[in-house]
Amino acid sequence: MEKVDILLATYNGEKYLKEQLDSILNQTYSNFRLLISDDCSTDNTKKILEKYRSNDNRIELYYQKENLGVIKNFEFLLKKVENNYYMFADQDDIWKKYKIEKSIKKIQDENCDLVYSDLEVVDENLNTKYESYWKLKGFYRKIKKYNNFESLYLNNFVTGCTIISKKELINKVLPLPNISKYVLHDYWLALIISQYGKISYIEEPLIKYRQHKSNNIGSKKKSSELKSIDEIRNLFIEVKKEHFKVFIENEDKFIDDKVKSLNKKALNYYEMLEKKKNINFKNWTLFLKLYKYEGFSYKMQNFVILNMPIIARILFKFKNSCK
Repeated sequence: MEKVDILLATYNGEKYLKEQLDSILNQTYSNFRLLISDDCSTDNTKKILEKYRSNDNRIELYYQKENLGVIKNFEFLLKKVENNYYMFADQDDIWKKYKIEKSIKKIQDENCDLVYSDLEVVDENLNTKYESYWKLKGFYRKIKKYNNFESLYLNNFVTGCTIISKKELINKVLPLPNISKYVLHDYWLALIISQYGKISYIEEPLIKYRQHKSNNIGSKKKSSELKSIDEIRNLFIEVKKEHFKVFIENEDKFIDDKVKSLNKKALNYYEMLEKKKNINFKNWTLFLKLYKYEGFSYKMQNFVILNMPIIARILFKFKNSCK
């Protein structure tokens, strides 16, 4: 039975931490180390962790002296990995009891380099809100049809807390970029690893993905909170500009020179769009290349918002007037 390293980054997680620790420690697959790094918590998180460590020798605790932030805290834990396989865990979710067992079986049976799963979205009291996170976010078609580097390139569909991957590829992803809130550790890990080997998925929710007011990252779409097409468009452009800036600043992590060139062209494209307030006729072929693996409705929505905002405003007003 292979030993697995589970990486859990904590910060002021006292409210839900016990439930998550119990769900991990009571897995059907018991041969693991639970490596926990606390990022200067000021609540009772440390007391909870100490109590659990005293009762289970599979737990290893680390306390940061200065606040690292979630990305660098996970990077710290990645450097502590000793076993062939590792998994990520968040402090406020619940692992279904067979999560490790099914994950390790999948990555071994198919000789994958990274495996991820679907999630069940629940509220703070663990009541089911959505049975499939993939279907909620519109990922299902892309995952089933493509599931490769090219389909990950523009938008991430791999959730970090569902990942199992191989130690041998950690050096390919480190250091983790930490300059943008839009390119997080799970996206970076999946994207870079997908260049080198096989990624696969488990079409089953292996986690209860808890959504609550304190979530740093959740299932809610930020664009749904915005009140005008211009605000939505500005957000779309901001996200993609930062996205490609990260890629360019870390271009040594990309194998293909064509991808490195595309990163720069894409950044120039979104910077150009920022200056176009009503309509744009340039680089439509680049848009189609970038959005090739996206669903038709998503592609057309983004095309109109980004390249024809004057039309998008009219459609947006008409839609709101019909409510």
